[in-house]
Amino acid sequence: MVWDQLKSSSFQVNEEMIETLFICNPANSVPPKEPTATRRPVLPTPKADNKVLDPKKSQNIAILLRALNVTKEQVCEALCEGNTENFGAELLETLLKMAPTKEEEIRLREFKEETSPIKLGPAEKFLKAVLDIPFAFKRVDAMLYIANFESEVNYLKKSFETLETACDELRNSRLFLKLLEAVLKTGNRMNVGTNRGDAHAFKLDTLLKLVDVKGTDGKTTLLHFVVQEIIRTEGSRLSASNQSTPRTQANPLRDELECKKLGLQVVAGLGNELSNVKKAAAMDSDVLSSYVAKLAGGIEKITEVLRLNEELTSREGAWRFHDAMQKFLKRADDDIIRVQAQESVALSLVKEITEYFHGDSAKEEAHPFRIFMVVRDFLSVLDQVCKEVGRINDRTIASSVRHFPVPVNPMMPQLFPRIHALRAGISDDESSATSASSP
Repeated sequence: MVWDQLKSSSFQVNEEMIETLFICNPANSVPPKEPTATRRPVLPTPKADNKVLDPKKSQNIAILLRALNVTKEQVCEALCEGNTENFGAELLETLLKMAPTKEEEIRLREFKEETSPIKLGPAEKFLKAVLDIPFAFKRVDAMLYIANFESEVNYLKKSFETLETACDELRNSRLFLKLLEAVLKTGNRMNVGTNRGDAHAFKLDTLLKLVDVKGTDGKTTLLHFVVQEIIRTEGSRLSASNQSTPRTQANPLRDELECKKLGLQVVAGLGNELSNVKKAAAMDSDVLSSYVAKLAGGIEKITEVLRLNEELTSREGAWRFHDAMQKFLKRADDDIIRVQAQESVALSLVKEITEYFHGDSAKEEAHPFRIFMVVRDFLSVLDQVCKEVGRINDRTIASSVRHFPVPVNPMMPQLFPRIHALRAGISDDESSATSASSP
């Protein structure tokens, strides 16, 4: 550690000055006597044994009861019938917080108000009334599971639907595929003559590194170049399909910039096109799996209270609780099977889309949703670059209006000399593809 490097003789302090400045008291100094004051007698604190519940816990439960605004009769009736319709999850969660310890439960059950000098407070009276119901807090726990069940199922269904849609968006996005192609061609052109100059694929992580490759001005990145190339081709495609827009012979530069403006709108919209990919990136596969397991495991709470209900010697009112639990159980089993099937389909699609882009999903098993995270982070960078490119093009349009002699794309050939022929190569490819497709 850093302290091991210190030498005892390397620095000496002025001990006398320390004593002067900071008033170190000598060892033989006698502290001044404090003025005598009349001491008040200390009252003994009340012992917890004199109370059925701990005073602080009793006070907290009383506060919670006032907040719930329900009577003990209403609570007991709902617990006996297994009725969750009038009791939301929040109320049931609050009731669970009131659960007494084993010792407190014994004290409350054995308490006889007629013979005891202790008077029960509102909290103790409430808990005593609830404990008169067989397995009361197991009922509360089971009913809380029922109250949360529908919202949990809907959340999981929506999450798996989002994953499925995200996979479809990535696989079927024409623009994203076009972007990958542009990056691959640009990388091969820059690496021509090296062992990396004839690549056929790349990992999506490479997209995040495009902003690290700077041009000769130290500002413009390789992603700026790629975006400029794509908006040029996309703008040309839109202009060709929209023949109603007349081209201006007097100012071809302005037409070119307006064309690129159309292309920029397309590229900037990629984030909206892959909106579910961004949602999927915020998910955690382990959390979703644990939610499904917890949902399925919670059925045990229902089966346990049903078993306990069957063991009651007094059957009075027990049938109503039994019917409520059985009715839920039948519906819940079907919902859980559907959720588990949807989980299996969604995770299978995620594995397939990972293999589709990376070739092998084994390395991504620790983080199955990582592909979505990479694309989300890239979309964030792309959005920023599109804004910067838009500002550059706006300034160029303003210059063209004032008839300043500004080249169409003034920076790219100088910023990236090794890819000065890239645009011609891409144009040749597009022309060849067009000729091949023409009758």
